[in-house]
Amino acid sequence: MLSILVAYATGEGQTAAVADRVGAVVEARGHAVDVVDIGRESALAVDDYDAVIVGSSIHYGRHGKRVRRFVRDNREALTARPTAFFQLSLASAADTEEGVEEAAGYVEAFLEATDWHPDRIAQFGGALRYSKYGFLKRLMMRRIVGDDFPDVDPHGDTEFTDWAEVEAFANDVAAFAEGRVGVVPRPSTDDGP
Repeated sequence: MLSILVAYATGEGQTAAVADRVGAVVEARGHAVDVVDIGRESALAVDDYDAVIVGSSIHYGRHGKRVRRFVRDNREALTARPTAFFQLSLASAADTEEGVEEAAGYVEAFLEATDWHPDRIAQFGGALRYSKYGFLKRLMMRRIVGDDFPDVDPHGDTEFTDWAEVEAFANDVAAFAEGRVGVVPRPSTDDGP
């Protein structure tokens, strides 16, 4: 059994939901998992884990400071074990070449800024949480998403996350870590996470 850390930072909660699902999938494989919001936890001992998965959302075209700082501060420990990174953005949800390029650009900029090279990377569609936005952010988000998502209700919440992709990513990361560390997963009961 591996001990796996899923560390994330979230704005309105979608990254937390994805981190929880990743953790549940990995735990269903028989591993010990801690899912931790790095914005609420000041000191994490990355060295205590066999593998680490880091998650971040994009806001205003950037990853949050807490995630960047966490990766930079723990880069040496991250380099010494299997790692993965996932990102949530509206660009990943846009079914356009521009959206794909934009989302990839966010990942590239993050990895360059942190000098980190995770073993696995995933990009997921995020969510629009109009119910959690203040007046100015609601206006700005309506303007940003208007062209790419014309059918989105500007008064409700919309989720763009493909949960099957999230679960496939979690299984891939767990399988990679198991192979690298030499651990056999618990047999699946096919009951899901």
